[in-house]
Amino acid sequence: MSYPTPWQGQGQGSPQPWQGQSGASMLAATADRERAVDVLRAGFAEGRLREDELEKRVARAYGARTVGELMLLVADLPQGPQATAVVQAPHPGFRPVPPTFLPRPVPPTNGKAVGSLVCGLLIVPTLGLTGIPAVILGHTARAEIQRTDEGGDGLALTGLVFGWLAVAGWALILLLMIVAAASST
Repeated sequence: MSYPTPWQGQGQGSPQPWQGQSGASMLAATADRERAVDVLRAGFAEGRLREDELEKRVARAYGARTVGELMLLVADLPQGPQATAVVQAPHPGFRPVPPTFLPRPVPPTNGKAVGSLVCGLLIVPTLGLTGIPAVILGHTARAEIQRTDEGGDGLALTGLVFGWLAVAGWALILLLMIVAAASST
């Protein structure tokens, strides 16, 4: 006797999108589908799924309409929905969304990257005097960001560009002053 697997969506026990107002009936976003496919691919890479089963589940994941359907696809995999602690439900059909389907936390922004951007933006009112600190902070911030996976690489890069523009501007002014002094003698 062959029993249908939960991800095939067969049988009367499968939650349907129109049943109740629970977290499982919440409409799935593209990011939810992508996370489910990532879990499926990880299960395949670990040898937990056969290739034909992976292909079927991936196709169902991309066609899933609700988070509940996605939860069924990955429920039997280690990174799929886990048993959650008892939570006070706001209503009887409430089910919390498993961590797999929650957005990834945003990494903190590197403070030196912010400092580099501020110094880079202040080159105009300070006549370029904050250019060198912008360059130093920008390079330091980018090195720290690569090492620690913090956010703010764009801020550091913007500060670097403005800082180097200020340094280049001062170098050009000095070069013109030297040429003018040499030509006047």
